Amino acid sequence: MTELPNDKLPPWQWPENYWRAAVGRARAGRSLRPKAWPDGARCAFAISFDADHDTIPLRDSDESPMRISQGHYGHRRGVPRIRDLLQRHAVPATFFYPAVSALLYPDEVRGVVADGHEIGIHSWIHERNTHLDGETELDLTTRAQAVLQDIGRRPVAGIRTASWDFSVNTLSIIRQMGLLYDSSLMADDDPYELLQNGEATGIVELPPEWIRDDAVYFNFDRFSALRPYTAPRDVLDIFMAEFDGAYDEGGLFLLTLHPHVSGHRSRVGVISALLEAARARGDVWFATHEQVALWCRDNAAEVGP
Repeated sequence: MTELPNDKLPPWQWPENYWRAAVGRARAGRSLRPKAWPDGARCAFAISFDADHDTIPLRDSDESPMRISQGHYGHRRGVPRIRDLLQRHAVPATFFYPAVSALLYPDEVRGVVADGHEIGIHSWIHERNTHLDGETELDLTTRAQAVLQDIGRRPVAGIRTASWDFSVNTLSIIRQMGLLYDSSLMADDDPYELLQNGEATGIVELPPEWIRDDAVYFNFDRFSALRPYTAPRDVLDIFMAEFDGAYDEGGLFLLTLHPHVSGHRSRVGVISALLEAARARGDVWFATHEQVALWCRDNAAEVGP
């Protein structure tokens, strides 16, 4: 009888070395929470925008003008409102762009950079990395980096995989590309160093979380009988509770938003109210993801998990 390879076996039949290798492929290492934040700040506030725009339907081979128009809204109305809001609050942000979004709207990317914000890698066309082989993922990620650097005229330090779809090859690709940080994995509230098969990589992980993402509260499927929707005031309550927790613990508050989701009139006020509340504390450090990653890498506490 021919034995099946481990990846074809049901998980309860995996040998120990196989499941240990699976959990060790990209794992949380030492905490990079710093001894102190810049200028005596109690916590760090890192806000980011995944500028997916038209790429979600395109990724799904959906050429419907209606679906594409929803993404176009992110460029046409969402980003201008968000840029204005960030300027009024004097808050730097990180914008993660699929390369196709950047190619569709290069002037937007240049404007974001001119405002002093960071741009980061967010796939080629919002593809799912776990559906790709390693060679294809590497090709698309390196091409995406080249597009952003050419349009933005600045180095790109970090990546957020589309839909946080981090494949078995992603960490090796990040290391090969020499990136400073990733923001796709969720093993902690605060920054940590990524381990690969037990080896320290030097890659800073800035952990996001679905509860600190707007899309899970506002998106719905028009063809489904169940169409969940959360009121903006309720989303603000959730985000505020997460921020309050980060402030009380002296850690990092990292928020993931989307211009085509939170750029609407009824929702952009959530961002404004959150920034106002954080600014009112008086001791919050507002920073890009790159700034947080650099600070944590260079100022991590020497002990503690």
